[in-house]
Amino acid sequence: MLSVVVEREAPILDAHGVTMWEYVILSQLLDETGLTQKELAHRSRRDPTRLIGHLDALGDRGLISRETDESDRRRRTVRLTSEGDALVRAVRRDVRRMEAELLDGLSRTAQDELRTSLAAVLSRVGPSGSSPGDLGPR
Repeated sequence: MLSVVVEREAPILDAHGVTMWEYVILSQLLDETGLTQKELAHRSRRDPTRLIGHLDALGDRGLISRETDESDRRRRTVRLTSEGDALVRAVRRDVRRMEAELLDGLSRTAQDELRTSLAAVLSRVGPSGSSPGDLGPR
């Protein structure tokens, strides 16, 4: 099932000009006032050394901002810009539409049970509890 979702997400991500990892990172920042790079690496399950390259690319495109913490100049806080926020919401909307089409043959109850079950599984595999675009709870 997951491979089907990934295959169907790829063209959506391409259409919005983001990679899967960029979307994961941007999604972790949605509705946050900012996360440290360390916390963002943890939540996105991305190695901190690899995260930097993604953050550089996202910053160059104006999708995130990074600010040095005045109390600890080694720490940087990452935030979505308004452009980044709009992009994440647009991708999420298109992914949700794709999921709805994928699950269309199931009753509403069966869809809710599937989402609940997937969320329970995902909560056991990592720190963030679920991935941004997958069939977790709505």
